[in-house]
Amino acid sequence: MSNIKVLIVEDHLMVRMGLSLVLEKMGDIDLIGEAENGIEGVNKAKSLLPDVVLMDIGLPEIDGIEATKRIKETNPEIKILMFTSRDSENDVLDAFDAGANGYIMKGANAEQTERAIKSVSEGTGWLDPQIARIVLSNIQRTDRQNSAPTGEIKYKEGKNIYGLTETEMDILALLVEGLSNPQIAEKRFITTSTAKAHVHSILQKLCVASRAQAVGKVLTEGLV
Repeated sequence: MSNIKVLIVEDHLMVRMGLSLVLEKMGDIDLIGEAENGIEGVNKAKSLLPDVVLMDIGLPEIDGIEATKRIKETNPEIKILMFTSRDSENDVLDAFDAGANGYIMKGANAEQTERAIKSVSEGTGWLDPQIARIVLSNIQRTDRQNSAPTGEIKYKEGKNIYGLTETEMDILALLVEGLSNPQIAEKRFITTSTAKAHVHSILQKLCVASRAQAVGKVLTEGLV
């Protein structure tokens, strides 16, 4: 299997240098280019055809969300991992709406960054747990039903237009929290393989290719 080709789009030189050093130590990831603004990022994505683009949001010329949209319109097979310090709900929703495959904070360590890159490259997606908690807390404050037990998410009646079962809706809520399949299995008292099967079914019914896209759909459509 060939190495994952990565393009960095980041306007801060020191951040680019730091990321470059981190990526160079990852044996199965190749850094094939860097860009310091959104326009340059779009152009280099077209010419270099990376597998994954590490995309900042606060970029000159055009921001990372617009750059993501343009890259996806030209080549939807390129995976976009937002790599940013912005953690507002609007930025997360806008990024996924533009076609982002994952969202990771700049405070992530090398191991987390490597896992995120590999996850989006494989089509699994990635959502930083910090982001999941921030967005989830906003949803819970406004959309929790009075009958829902404390600490649990209740899905909205009338929003389940995808034929999801009640169990799948509960597991979908756990995906929003950022839980992995083993964590879902532990929480639901099921096997990891059963959790994986439920997640696969959820992705199929939502017509999405990754967990990150499922979460994006959940947040934009208010399914939980």
